[in-house]
Amino acid sequence: MLALNFNAYAFRFRNTQERVHIFCDTRKKFVVLTPEEWVRQHVVQYLLRDKKYPGSLVNVEKVLKVNGLSKRYDAVVFNPDGSIFLLVECKAPEVPITQNVFDQIARYNLEMKAQYLMVTNGLAHYFCKMDYDAKKYIFLKEIPAR
Repeated sequence: MLALNFNAYAFRFRNTQERVHIFCDTRKKFVVLTPEEWVRQHVVQYLLRDKKYPGSLVNVEKVLKVNGLSKRYDAVVFNPDGSIFLLVECKAPEVPITQNVFDQIARYNLEMKAQYLMVTNGLAHYFCKMDYDAKKYIFLKEIPAR
């Protein structure tokens, strides 16, 4: 797989039925290794190891309802009170981060009301803090550590 713009992390892999799987620490199972999953697993390690977020507060690939439609978010970090600290949207490395990607995470965030957003394709990372009063994003160099 392509080297990404994250620190180097150790991953567990498994080959089955001519497919490579990677172990997801948050889901506690092996999942098919796709380019987007490669980015997602780097994000998980970044959140756990570099930003020191507790694993119990990190959630990956769950369904949410947006305008009555079922959508799946890539990763969320919860606050201890259950509110959402961070919402993450991952794309495969070959997918450019465009306005459409920001529109997608903004639609998800209408339901989720996260304090922070992260958009990444593994090569480029964008972080922002939500200013709900002014109805705008405040772009940051990085998200806060815990």
